[in-house]
Amino acid sequence: MGGVPSSVPCLSEPSFWASADREKVFARLRDHHPVTWHEEPETVWSERGRGYWAVVRHEDIRWVTRDPRRFISGLGTELFDLPVEAARSYSGMLNMDPPEHTRFRTYVNAAFSMRRVKTLAVDIRSTISTILDAAGENRTCDFAKEVADALPTAVTCDLLGVPDADRREIARLSRAAVPLGDPEYGGRDASFRAVDELKDYGKHLRKDRLSAPTDDLLSVLATREIDGQRLDEDEFATFFELLVTAGIETTGASIAHGLVALLEHPAQMTAWRSDPATYATSAVEEILRWSTPIVHFRRTVATEVEIAGTHLTDGDKVVLFYSSGNRDETVFDDPYRFDIGRTPNPHLTFGGGGPHHCLGAHLARLEIRLLFEELFVRFPDIRLAEDPVYMHSMFFNGVKSLPSELTPRSRQRI
Repeated sequence: MGGVPSSVPCLSEPSFWASADREKVFARLRDHHPVTWHEEPETVWSERGRGYWAVVRHEDIRWVTRDPRRFISGLGTELFDLPVEAARSYSGMLNMDPPEHTRFRTYVNAAFSMRRVKTLAVDIRSTISTILDAAGENRTCDFAKEVADALPTAVTCDLLGVPDADRREIARLSRAAVPLGDPEYGGRDASFRAVDELKDYGKHLRKDRLSAPTDDLLSVLATREIDGQRLDEDEFATFFELLVTAGIETTGASIAHGLVALLEHPAQMTAWRSDPATYATSAVEEILRWSTPIVHFRRTVATEVEIAGTHLTDGDKVVLFYSSGNRDETVFDDPYRFDIGRTPNPHLTFGGGGPHHCLGAHLARLEIRLLFEELFVRFPDIRLAEDPVYMHSMFFNGVKSLPSELTPRSRQRI
């Protein structure tokens, strides 16, 4: 079995993810060692594991993602190992394979179609207006919490029909549930407790929807039948937890990283603000590539296979580093340049295709675009008041704090 070249640190070490050299390490791996074996040391987040193969090139990541027969998700998509039933309970259909995954996804596919998402634009604009009104009252805010996280929290809770009084707690549990690895949020047990609380809350909502259905997505989930079957209580609860965490955390992170990138590249912000129609699509795609909120997901080898000349055997874990694939020099010209006009932009932020392609991709794109378009009108001179505070995690590329100053400008001067 191959090992990690002596010049390359173990990708499982928390110290690696706090290092300023990690992008150089991934570039070296892409060039010379596209598939490498890594140990799993014990951390505050996980027990010592059995090791895994790291896949870092764009081409290889896409190939693995699009072949669910040879690279399965049913044994877990987290890097660390969990019993199969625990993995199902923790991340629901993320840890399923076709045809079971296909059936579960069918319950909500229509709700996230491009046609359906477009109908939400008016409501999302109204939500953005309310959020920016509140953020601008004192002309200072923590943009990460009060805007970037607030928007997908409101949109997701609206879509699911979560009462206003419960949304602050839902947001707190969502943040705690994502396996961050950042010491501030506790270890794996804290994450599992948050997942359990979200699921319990989901069961409570299911009872409400079964007795009095409304027009929200949860009513669809509670009452829809496929082949004569409804989701049972546990399946519904797991679905609810996944929709909450996936809907809130990833979009919020992209928005926060997007603002930092635009402020660090003022010419890009000026271009987008001056010509929103031209950059409406490409700017959002570049923010998604640049931010890559989910750093990696895992698959398990189902049958012997080779990746980039490296032999893998049944049961081996394969970890796909989307963050590295989104900086692949063979795919993206000058990948460390933030360019809102970049086209094409085949980023891997939504998973690179295949059956597990992100269900909420259209909704995330819409939220990001509408938020920045309105921000440019309301606060074109926004600036950072302090340095951003980033999460320390090998799984989630999040922003914990983004103190900002908001200076309104009249619409007539834009």
